[in-house]
Amino acid sequence: MRVYPIETGQLKLDGGAMFGVVPKTIWQRSNPADANNRINLTMRCLLIEDGKRLLLIDTGMGNKQSATFFEHYYLSGAHTLDCSLADLGFHRDDITDVFLTHLHFDHCGGSIQWNASKTGYEPAFKNAKYWSNQAHWKWATQPNPREKASFLTENILPIEESGQLHFVELSKERYSFVPALELEVLCVDGHTEKQMLPKIKYKGKTLVFVADLIPTVGHLPLPYVMSYDTRPLLTMSEKALFLNEAADRGYYLFLEHDAQHELCTVHHTKKGVRLQNSHTFNEVFNSF
Repeated sequence: MRVYPIETGQLKLDGGAMFGVVPKTIWQRSNPADANNRINLTMRCLLIEDGKRLLLIDTGMGNKQSATFFEHYYLSGAHTLDCSLADLGFHRDDITDVFLTHLHFDHCGGSIQWNASKTGYEPAFKNAKYWSNQAHWKWATQPNPREKASFLTENILPIEESGQLHFVELSKERYSFVPALELEVLCVDGHTEKQMLPKIKYKGKTLVFVADLIPTVGHLPLPYVMSYDTRPLLTMSEKALFLNEAADRGYYLFLEHDAQHELCTVHHTKKGVRLQNSHTFNEVFNSF
């Protein structure tokens, strides 16, 4: 098995929204804001190669939205999903499985593209199974007013219409997904209903794709919770449980949105669990 980070581009979001009740004077130390109060974020995905399986975890924002949409979120950067795959010798048609942590547009927008005539939408990975779970799918297709702007119909319904949608079967807390890939999934509900965080045993280490539970290293302290979270108090308790386990067991956290840090480890301090070390992916796993 081989695992690769996949860069799909950067975006900007309001720093206040990203840090909730935490004052700007504090959060800007780790995430400096521009003149419009926006902070730089990335959309970093993960590719797992295992025999004949090629699994992509999340897909970034994609490029099919309107110019007005991208003015709000400022899609930028030199990286695209296709270029990142090509750098590794792959094409999107090689992808056999697309695993979506959740269906907010910055995590699943790249799953769907315009058709050749730009009259409708089609799956961007024509040979892949798309994986979500039933509870989150219902949550996303019948959205609450708070999250409606993040669950875009054009990113979601074409997956089901294509016949390529599959559901992971949830158990109480943890469950296996494609057992041959030695991958487990942690399920958390504070950010959105049934967000799925893949946990991978790789080269003798445990790698956890933390998605929006911990967007950046600046979000490690428990009260540093996004305003986007639907249940912020639940996020805090989920972070506490996870970070204590991560510190105890030496997990490597794969950061989907941190523009400066790909991986980090955490440890116990008098102030709680905090950043121990920051790493590039290749420093730890020597992928290439």
